[in-house]
Amino acid sequence: MVLFRRILGEVLRTARMQRGLTLREVSADARVSLGYISEIERGQKEASSELLASLCSALDLPLSDVLREVSDAVAVEELAQGLRRVESVEATPISSARTSAGDVVASAA
Repeated sequence: MVLFRRILGEVLRTARMQRGLTLREVSADARVSLGYISEIERGQKEASSELLASLCSALDLPLSDVLREVSDAVAVEELAQGLRRVESVEATPISSARTSAGDVVASAA
């Protein structure tokens, strides 16, 4: 099973370390406890959208970049675990809608 919180933590820790920042510095700037950030980086706690935005701001990193990197890492893990097929298709805009049963239906335009 691919855990989003574990991969998110790895991405955040890598970004922090690449910037040469300590947990204490990020904690002060993001106004989030050092222990909580540490738990997020270790994949033990889920980050709310507000907390994630605050961490991204403290790291001077666009939220979209973090989410893109997490998404790419999730896809790689899914491939490694055989949860996803590799298909070569042209990039096509996709729209999705929920059915009354809650299933997501996607269609290419």
